[in-house]
Amino acid sequence: MSKKNIKPVKSPVNTIVEQPATHISNMYQTWFLDYASYVILERAVPYLDDGLKPVQRRILHSMWEMEDGRYNKVANIIGNTMKYHPHGDASIGDALIQIGQRDLLIDMQGNWGNIYTGDAAAASRYIEARLSKFALDVVYNPKTTVWQLSYDGRNKEPVSLPVKFPLLLASGIEGIAVGLACKILPHNFCELIQGSIDVLRNKKTNILPDFATGGIADFRNYNEGLRGGRIKVRAVIEQKDKKTLLIKQIPFGTTTSSLIDSILSANDKGKIKVKKVEDNTAAEVEIAIYLHPDSSEDIEKTIEALYAFTDCEVSIAPNSCVIRDGKPEFLNVNDILKESTYNTLELLKRELEIELSELMEDWHFSSLEKIFIENRIYRKIEECETWEAVIQAIDKGLNPFKKLLKREVTEDDIVKLTEIKIKRISKFDAKKADEHIKALNDKIKVVKDNLKNLTPYAIAYFKDLLKKYGKGKERKTVISEEGFEQIEVRKVVINNAKLYVNREEGFAGYGLKKDELVSECSDIDDVLAITGDGKFVVNRISDKSYYGKDIRFIKVFEKNDENTVYNMVYRDGARGDLFIKRFSIGGITREKIYDLTKGTENSKIIYLGISGTDNAPTIQIVLKPRPKLKNTMFNVNFNEMLIKNRSAVGNILTKFPVHKITEVGKGKSEASAVKSSEPSKKNDKESEPELFEFPKEKSPAEQVKTPTQKVQMKMEI
Repeated sequence: MSKKNIKPVKSPVNTIVEQPATHISNMYQTWFLDYASYVILERAVPYLDDGLKPVQRRILHSMWEMEDGRYNKVANIIGNTMKYHPHGDASIGDALIQIGQRDLLIDMQGNWGNIYTGDAAAASRYIEARLSKFALDVVYNPKTTVWQLSYDGRNKEPVSLPVKFPLLLASGIEGIAVGLACKILPHNFCELIQGSIDVLRNKKTNILPDFATGGIADFRNYNEGLRGGRIKVRAVIEQKDKKTLLIKQIPFGTTTSSLIDSILSANDKGKIKVKKVEDNTAAEVEIAIYLHPDSSEDIEKTIEALYAFTDCEVSIAPNSCVIRDGKPEFLNVNDILKESTYNTLELLKRELEIELSELMEDWHFSSLEKIFIENRIYRKIEECETWEAVIQAIDKGLNPFKKLLKREVTEDDIVKLTEIKIKRISKFDAKKADEHIKALNDKIKVVKDNLKNLTPYAIAYFKDLLKKYGKGKERKTVISEEGFEQIEVRKVVINNAKLYVNREEGFAGYGLKKDELVSECSDIDDVLAITGDGKFVVNRISDKSYYGKDIRFIKVFEKNDENTVYNMVYRDGARGDLFIKRFSIGGITREKIYDLTKGTENSKIIYLGISGTDNAPTIQIVLKPRPKLKNTMFNVNFNEMLIKNRSAVGNILTKFPVHKITEVGKGKSEASAVKSSEPSKKNDKESEPELFEFPKEKSPAEQVKTPTQKVQMKMEI
């Protein structure tokens, strides 16, 4: 080590001691890893063995320690738990309330809050709790529990509780650690038990979450609870009458208060239109939504808008992470169920083995006691003067009968015989002793049989749990078999704005109220604008946006609109030829400028008509007179042209000079969005060609009395 890494330190006796330097970066690295490991293992992520976080385990152990069949003040439970949990009473109280609200392990008394409304529980000194019968049956067994010292070394606490049930999946859990998060959703009690039975029968399982708040859920992308999965949960909305909706169940993770707030927020933003919202929730959820009497929106559209813009539909991303063998691991919920089932099987086996051992021990001593008393072996110790002599005398007296026993006689057995009281010897009943031994033999036989047939025994155990505790725990969340249809937001949002345009300057938006009105719209719509140079762009609507000067056509853009067809004639800027094309506008990228012409400079739109797929207009082209040009007028029906992609160049309409283009037949179109130019006041030879002209006099083509031929659009070349 170089001298620059050694620094002198002055000791209390004024002597200089050289110590190696410690780099701060190394210290931070060690501290951070230690802290991250502690948070992951001791606070945020549940253990696979019992499905509990440390604070939950300590609370349940503390309640078992205090268990006497009566209710205990929650404040007392919190205080007793602080012997095991070093993080203060607040974290213990919050965790205890969460356990209680799941209504599985704790019997509650008092105001424990409301999972529907989000109301908090009363103070810990006012509410009481005790362990439920279910918890006492499946969570505790000191004989199979592995113990460790508490944080201060004064008490013992369980490393994990011997839970004989998939508790983690039944209750669900959520936690955020350092660089790691966990979110396991709750599943149905009865379905988990049936799933465990299927695991024991080697059947495939596919368990799905079930929420206490009910709702309807789309689990198609659940991904077995792993990262990357996502589910959608909707509220149950019923129609009471034409102007009233009732929300009867709410999505997981929401409350009636948060749901109402989201509805009011959407109403304020103009996404939906409601008159009043009332929370009538008591034992069951009921939120009344009153619509405006003059509302033109239908009920189905209003319900879809509630799903689209409020917390009536929520998206949940699960992240199934557990602590397994001392480190975090990502397991899907079906694997967790399998591991829990096999863990239960192992616990049942250990319980049977312990029970068998205790029965064998009871049988051994009962038989030994019967031999000791019936054969008056106790009389052989009357003349013994030392303890060793007593032990030897009894052992010698038992020798003829040892072959009747199932194990060897130990010194502890003999000592236990010497502790039998004279009163018991004098009242010994051989018949009762034989009956007791016979009953022990029957029990031993049953236990041995259960050990040999462990899987059927475990199946019977789960069936018994379902019979005893399954009532009232039926599924509450409805599974949507076909999933939810995608709600098109723009179709359900109400029109809360108006689109205006200034064609010459090229601006459009809902703030230009002094300019030309295009149509009603919403503040989430997109706007399509086509300019005279043959370019178009789609932008999100705003107060005021620039789209390009000389706007010829503008409308609220509908994505994937295949029914709107654009019929266009444009002049190529390079050679002056006129091209004709018919196209639709499909997928686009916002704010990207697209070209509808060949892209040459000075290209210009001459004619633009908007129609459906089969009601396109017919235009009349009048050519300028030229020598040897006999036919100077012809018609073109756009219906006879193929609808192509917007990027198609189109076909050459004519190479001859054109005098004018007139629309002589027109189907339904969005004429209000198409620019109409005033007639040019300049000489034809000097003027720049205008796009359209509405002449004051009717053309001969208009003499045809057809409703689709009332509009004549004229262009002077």
